[in-house]
Amino acid sequence: MMDDLALIAAPAETVVSPLPRRTFAIISHPDAGKTTLTEKLLLFGGAIHEAGMVKARRERRNTRSDWMAIERQRGISVTSSVMTFTWRDVVFNLLDTPGHQDFSEDTYRTLTAVDAAVMVIDAARGIEAQTLKLFEVCRLRDIPIVTFINKIDREGLDPFALLDEIAGTLALDVTPLLWPVGMGGLFRGCWDIAGNRPIGQQAPDGGPAQPVDIPPEQLTELREAIELAGAGYPSFDETAFRAGHLTPVLFGSALKDYGVAELLAMLADCAPAPSVQRAEPHPVAADDPAVTGFVFKVQANMDPNHRDRIAFTRICSGRFQRGMKLFHVRAGKTMAVQAPIFFFARDRSLAEEAYPGDIIGIPNHGSLRVGDTLTEGEMLRFTGIPSFAPEILRRIVLADPMRAKQLRRALEDLAEEGVAQIFRPMLGADWIVGVVGALQLDVLAARIDAEYKIPIRFETAPYATARWVNCDDARRLKEFVDANQASMGLDRDDSPVFLARDSWSLRFATERWPEIRFSATHEQAVT
Repeated sequence: MMDDLALIAAPAETVVSPLPRRTFAIISHPDAGKTTLTEKLLLFGGAIHEAGMVKARRERRNTRSDWMAIERQRGISVTSSVMTFTWRDVVFNLLDTPGHQDFSEDTYRTLTAVDAAVMVIDAARGIEAQTLKLFEVCRLRDIPIVTFINKIDREGLDPFALLDEIAGTLALDVTPLLWPVGMGGLFRGCWDIAGNRPIGQQAPDGGPAQPVDIPPEQLTELREAIELAGAGYPSFDETAFRAGHLTPVLFGSALKDYGVAELLAMLADCAPAPSVQRAEPHPVAADDPAVTGFVFKVQANMDPNHRDRIAFTRICSGRFQRGMKLFHVRAGKTMAVQAPIFFFARDRSLAEEAYPGDIIGIPNHGSLRVGDTLTEGEMLRFTGIPSFAPEILRRIVLADPMRAKQLRRALEDLAEEGVAQIFRPMLGADWIVGVVGALQLDVLAARIDAEYKIPIRFETAPYATARWVNCDDARRLKEFVDANQASMGLDRDDSPVFLARDSWSLRFATERWPEIRFSATHEQAVT
């Protein structure tokens, strides 16, 4: 290992990126308009010339961020995608996340790689279950949140009711920046509170906005509402926002191009630049001179013709350059990064260099996994990228038993992405697949069929949940495993997993073996 480390020369000066970086995720409950907003941000940012709408005619159901076949068929996002573009001399790394709760594990991991988040809320529904769940993840990581209340051109809840719900449910201060001029059938546009001016429908090419015609009686109501909002909610405080204590709120309509330009400007002006990342034995600052990064996602078969495997890697510090050698901490060896890429959903371009906050893809043949750390030689590990215990376990039935070896390869590829957990029972030969949500099973079967040409089906397994087990006393852990072999399995790293038949058996095991730790999460460890 020391020979490998000696190959890497550590830089000696602080690194500052030539253009500011803004790396953010878009999160929401399904159907709040997240994918439409993503498309419009790309359109207003000049990254695309025409937005593809999820609910458009079949021949146009081809959004840039939803590139997977099953996403286009169902009109939902099932995997996170990355779009990098430049607007007003700011480099944006936009991470579009799945809204459906069955794919929340992918979203959780993606949130480890961003510095801010845009929370999209449907004006007619307010805070929904998945919105709250994702917000809690942001709070745990102190991620600042900008709130975009979408679909105000339709009938919705009262603006004050929405703001109060956000403040009460999320325990956040709220500061409205854009206010709706009417809603639904009375909708006329938005009002820029700080600029004290109306905001009409925007032109994505940067041209003048459409004029806003506000009837006198509606103007009177608007002035009263803004005066009341000014008295009832705090002014915008950038420090409180970046600390995660306050969320600026913009009312708008992604579909009708209201508030999108203002959201983009808000992110450029106020969202935090790349900052300190959690790591052991010490945190890593963005201006540290040595290159560091971590893998938060692996995607197999983005190009099915080449069976490629891309590791999505967040650059945390240093100036990365194509061809440089980085130390793969888990494997204990160096690797030359010869063909790194920048993403634009499924499209890609060669990345000659990258700076803190950038997301690059590293093509590899299975050597990189979610949670892996890359450095210029330091024994460092970025933390907080867990695997989650599945709550749905199924046995895989292979239509053609002669293709068992190919099935194993497919399962291992997709397990590396986090699409599913795979377990090998200590007694028995059938693979057990575990997922967080039932829809993941449909995606898994569809992808194995489409990408590997292996038809499979699932049948009920005699297990209800899984827990990773460990103990400070290796002898006692072995005793537990030996005594419970019928309920034991190994994950793809050969870590022992207790496959509980029901909640009672899990509770009984925890009471019977108090020295054993039963964990619902499992963080990648350095070997």
